[in-house]
Amino acid sequence: MDVELRASDDDRNRVVAELHRHTAAGRLTLDEFSDRAGAVWTSRTLGDLAALTRDLPPLPAPAVSADPVEHGRRELLMLFAAAALTLLLLGGFLAVTR
Repeated sequence: MDVELRASDDDRNRVVAELHRHTAAGRLTLDEFSDRAGAVWTSRTLGDLAALTRDLPPLPAPAVSADPVEHGRRELLMLFAAAALTLLLLGGFLAVTR
């Protein structure tokens, strides 16, 4: 990494997300997070950004989220199963009470 390269907004967003994860893990206080996040947006180079996280250990890679289409199908299947079970219970109740 060339520390003199100009930082992009994506680079800055990545560093703020990393600082947030360190704060959630208890490595940074909210005041430290606030100070460092503010410094992120005034950073001009990748070296400036790297200096803000130099004293923090590497984080494990974030978990890959499930496929949103598959998740939607699973939710739809659960909704269908709940509706079918409700209809069966209602039919059973009506049969018993008549």
